[in-house]
Amino acid sequence: MRKTLRRSCAACAKAKHSCDLRTPKCSRCVKRNCDCDYANEPLTSTRAPIADHRNVSHASNASMVRTHIFDPFGSYPPTNLPHLRVQGLMQHFLSKIAFQYYPLDLNPSSNPFVTSWWPLALNDPALFHVTLQTASLDDELHTMKGFPHSELLMKDSVSLLRHKIQDQSLAYQDATMNAVVILAAIEHGKGNLHVSKMHINGVKRMVAFRGGLSKVKQTSPLTARMVPWVSLLVSGSPQFETQDDFGEGNGICAIQQWQSPFSSESNDPNLLDFDALGLDPALCNIVNRLRCILHDSAILSVTDLHDLTCFTLHRLMGLPPHTGVESQSPNVSECLQYSISAYMLILQGATYYSHVHILNTLVIQFQPHLGSLSSIGECQDSLLLWLLSVGAVASTGTNENYWFRGEAAAVSVALDVQCWDDVEAHLKRILWHETRSRDVFQQTWKEIFASNLPLHGLAAAEDHEKPRNFSNRVA
Repeated sequence: MRKTLRRSCAACAKAKHSCDLRTPKCSRCVKRNCDCDYANEPLTSTRAPIADHRNVSHASNASMVRTHIFDPFGSYPPTNLPHLRVQGLMQHFLSKIAFQYYPLDLNPSSNPFVTSWWPLALNDPALFHVTLQTASLDDELHTMKGFPHSELLMKDSVSLLRHKIQDQSLAYQDATMNAVVILAAIEHGKGNLHVSKMHINGVKRMVAFRGGLSKVKQTSPLTARMVPWVSLLVSGSPQFETQDDFGEGNGICAIQQWQSPFSSESNDPNLLDFDALGLDPALCNIVNRLRCILHDSAILSVTDLHDLTCFTLHRLMGLPPHTGVESQSPNVSECLQYSISAYMLILQGATYYSHVHILNTLVIQFQPHLGSLSSIGECQDSLLLWLLSVGAVASTGTNENYWFRGEAAAVSVALDVQCWDDVEAHLKRILWHETRSRDVFQQTWKEIFASNLPLHGLAAAEDHEKPRNFSNRVA
């Protein structure tokens, strides 16, 4: 084969089209969904700086996605912003926002907002405007000079979406659903809850028209994951059904491990027997299956953990109040429902959108039920310590945190728990994921042991009804 000094990809050279030299694929090949092969390594393009951009912490991501930053030939949807500003926002999204939205994967070559979302945005004007808006809001929030570009992008985004929705062939595309659910999160962040709810209702109709989330997942796994997750966070309650335990149905998909046959009878005598607690049967099924997965020695991928968290939260938060005859211990059932929901959010971390609001709501619902348990004898020792530990971590930064930490300190004295190893032994009897749990829980207990909190007469969190304290009963 004759050697060549050509830098452009083979497809662009054959078509005699200018190549932007992006890797692993140039913009033209991304749009045409064709192979992009370079005879020689492309020269590295210089980046367009964003106005007053100070994001030093994401320098490594920025350098790794350098060739994804902008298209010098302008082959992206037109906007009403200056050309250089658009280029800067594109860089900001690809080097920072993509990894804020999906911190589960910090590799630019596999992060779904770089590899899946971005190609969609380049071919969809509405999604492109919404994408730029996420970057513009972050940038203008830090510069504190108002939100002129974000407001302009919002206006144009809504206008473009309205035109898409009027066209039956475009209204139910993955890109349309992506744009609408991000607008719901943006409006929720601004406090426009009515508008946010309107967007969520709209995306629910789109999903229903497509035949459910399991159908959406066939064309865009990212969309199928993000839509129910963001809808749950901004609405505070499940907006979509789940598949059953065997993967049947069109709702949120159960991971393969959930569908595997299991026995609630454990071979490990150290594990707490949930079946003996008199829990609500539906809750007991969820807890037993979840523990089988989290305690399995097989490593759970971050994607599987994300899917498991979304599925479990929708199951748990969709349960009715545990006041029926089938629940012999309604307070324990309520405590487990709220605390396991909080625990899964702790494991998952913030994804797509902040979960602080829904986590705080769970803590406020959880605390009175935990405080109303009449004695330690009503709640097994290890379970009690696990519930208080989850509450102490989940309530970090809130008024309720002092109460949870105080109760945890009191119970640790009553159970003669003197160090982290003692605590961890109790926690592992209930529900535990070593890889993602240990550091944050260990740090919280280190602070509890060092705090010298009083063992009785703890004041309840301000502006909340005071629950009966465990510390009063064990002091």
